[in-house]
Amino acid sequence: QVQLVESGGGLVQPGGSLRLSCAASRSIFSIDFMGWYRQAPGKERELVASITNTGGLNYKDSVKGRFTISRDNAKATVYLQMNTLKPEDKAAYLCYLYFWRGGSKYGYWGQGTQVTVSL
Repeated sequence: QVQLVESGGGLVQPGGSLRLSCAASRSIFSIDFMGWYRQAPGKERELVASITNTGGLNYKDSVKGRFTISRDNAKATVYLQMNTLKPEDKAAYLCYLYFWRGGSKYGYWGQGTQVTVSL
């Protein structure tokens, strides 16, 4: 079992910045995949950014150049730096990770942190 705790959400004006953190309850050194998803009311959950254990990065097109995902294995934490925020970035942001063990895939979600972009 892995617990994930997100933090860093809040209210910010358009053009502002936030940094989200996702702290894991165990080492993430061997975690295959860590990602940030978001879900707005009435919309499907979507992958915003991800990072693999080999450093592979992936971003949703609409956040490229504005968001940066990173991981600190020593702190068992993954971050999402969000710059130049837009109203359409408003959503609940959730952290997710998975790893393989013994041929089985184990995935875990955090509880989410709300991001609101508004004047």
